[in-house]
Amino acid sequence: MTAEKIIDLRSDTVTKPTPAMLEAMFKAEVGDDIFEEDPTVRRLEKMAAEMFGKEAALFCTSGTLANQLALKISTSPQDEVICDKLSHIYYYEAAGPAFLSGLSLRMVDGDRGRISEEQILENINPDNIHQPPTRLVSLENTHNKGGGSVYPKDSITKLSAAARSKGLGVHLDGARIFNALTVTGESPLTIGAAVDTLSVCLSKGLGAPVGSMLISNQESIRRARRVRKALGGGMRQAGYLAAAGIYALENNITRLGEDHRHAQHIGEALKVCGAVTDVVPVETNIIVFNVARQDQVGHFLNYLREAGILAMQFGKQSIRMVTHLEISNADCNTVCQKVREYRAN
Repeated sequence: MTAEKIIDLRSDTVTKPTPAMLEAMFKAEVGDDIFEEDPTVRRLEKMAAEMFGKEAALFCTSGTLANQLALKISTSPQDEVICDKLSHIYYYEAAGPAFLSGLSLRMVDGDRGRISEEQILENINPDNIHQPPTRLVSLENTHNKGGGSVYPKDSITKLSAAARSKGLGVHLDGARIFNALTVTGESPLTIGAAVDTLSVCLSKGLGAPVGSMLISNQESIRRARRVRKALGGGMRQAGYLAAAGIYALENNITRLGEDHRHAQHIGEALKVCGAVTDVVPVETNIIVFNVARQDQVGHFLNYLREAGILAMQFGKQSIRMVTHLEISNADCNTVCQKVREYRAN
């Protein structure tokens, strides 16, 4: 790697706290969160719950923990969860549903990760001892493996109504929910009313160093707190981390549209790169594109690395880039220029 500056597009999780965020962390008032005595954690949980019109929230170490807690408290062993076949809870959470909750997953083939009302209704098991009871629908918005795809406005509400009409609960993996809301213009209150549990990541596009929120009603969060403790997810003076989350929610939501614009510019540059066969529609801050041959993936990534640009392989012939708050207009222009200049091996 010969470039002086590294433009890291592997994920929006690579960001580091800004000086202002660090200052907020250093100034945080803390206590023992296991005793529920950390005032900064309490403030973050109250803020997150109120944003989505819910009763309570729980500060978690990761989105994976928040999702797995939601599945655990919403189901019993041998139950089944309907989700897209590329959902994060299946693809990136180390068989957590089976390992932690004894769950079966009914995976459907959605539209870039977005499942339909018909797919929900068609995949509910009958009351038959040979099949697991269908208990929960898990949605993901934006959808990571779908290239940052967004459920259109009002879709979550309609899907939830269909699921609830059949007695099913609804969980939303909203790791990048604020990216989705930036596109649709919907209120977080609308999303909160449509789902039973919701996870929100603070350490992706919002720029905090650690943490996700699980948001639900008081009883569900009480149960989730007990399971979090059993899994070793309880923390002590966690207010230093929670302060970063508060700063993120207060300052970094309104700027997400800038990340989307950068991603769209890079997507347009990729469309005129001869080595690229297609670019998944860029809706938010994730860019996924395919190259003609599997061996070209490594060549393209090495070319970018030599130019000081980091991306990641996302499939046999696909590459992912993710924009975030550390990517400037100049960085975006550099990436676009290098992409247009690339020549396949």
